[in-house]
Amino acid sequence: MTLTETPPAPDAAPVRRPARTRVTWLLVVVAVLAAAMTASLALGSRDVAWADVWSALSGAEQTLEEAAVAKRVPRTLMAVAVGAALGLSGAVMQGVTRNPLADPGILGVNMGASLAVVTAIAYFGLASVSGYIWVAMTGAALTAGFVYAVGSLGRGGATPLKLALAGAAISAALASLVSAVVLPRNDISDTFRLWQIGGVGGASYAQLGSVVPFLAAGFVICLASARALNSLALGDDLAAGLGERVALVRAGAALGAVVLCGASTAVAGPIVFVGLVVPHTFRLLVGVDHRWLLPFSALGGAILLTAADVVGRVVARPAEIDVGIVTAIVGAPFFIHLVRRQKVRSP
Repeated sequence: MTLTETPPAPDAAPVRRPARTRVTWLLVVVAVLAAAMTASLALGSRDVAWADVWSALSGAEQTLEEAAVAKRVPRTLMAVAVGAALGLSGAVMQGVTRNPLADPGILGVNMGASLAVVTAIAYFGLASVSGYIWVAMTGAALTAGFVYAVGSLGRGGATPLKLALAGAAISAALASLVSAVVLPRNDISDTFRLWQIGGVGGASYAQLGSVVPFLAAGFVICLASARALNSLALGDDLAAGLGERVALVRAGAALGAVVLCGASTAVAGPIVFVGLVVPHTFRLLVGVDHRWLLPFSALGGAILLTAADVVGRVVARPAEIDVGIVTAIVGAPFFIHLVRRQKVRSP
């Protein structure tokens, strides 16, 4: 069984678009990101005037409004960093697997990272954020390899549909294992019930300092693989003919995506659908050339997660809805729509 995509797919050859159009979109996206970050600082259980936002960013904390802004700064920065990581990792996963349905959540990578972190805390007493990151990256890597191996079984190899089904099944199994680990442990169940939903509400400068080096390494690896991913989009045989070391390129790009997924999950929980929605959106705007698609996906992921965090704070105030719930509400219909647009054919 094979699966093909109606619009331009990740495995299509790069489409040339005018550089001026891409630059225009870049300016628009940067402006939208700046607006989302400003809204994240100003809106919440207590709305803050724009003048107080600028005063707080200048270092003032003399009023309640300025103190509220200062408290929201690490949360906003975490939303930007995690959203960019998830958007970029989703685009890379789609390029590596040539699978339009690839996403860290759908393929079970985030849940594998979650299981690794929960297990390490429950049975090995892991308590440091840096430790969470290493364990989460290990769990993400093992899960990604296992999903790809399962999806490769049978005739036709690792087709998009088989990978999506394998990822969904394994993700459900891992979620059950997470519950089995957490439920008997009352001392960690409350904390991880919130963490498993996915959110950036508890962000701090200490967490940012721990995760930024890993995210930076993942960004460098993924962005450096852009040209090679364009070659892989033409097919393994043609990519090898163009001088690419296909296995090495695929492993390197996948490593960068796993680092981004693992580090993001360690500090924000398993947030889903960002890596699916964002690359597809920007593929329509800037084409499938990964040299443009990857940075746009990072910026788009930052916008989506920051905006989702703002929406979660505004619609339920004075309480708030975790960002993982908001992205699921947005992403689930998009995923269903995407699957319905596929043409499934039997040989």
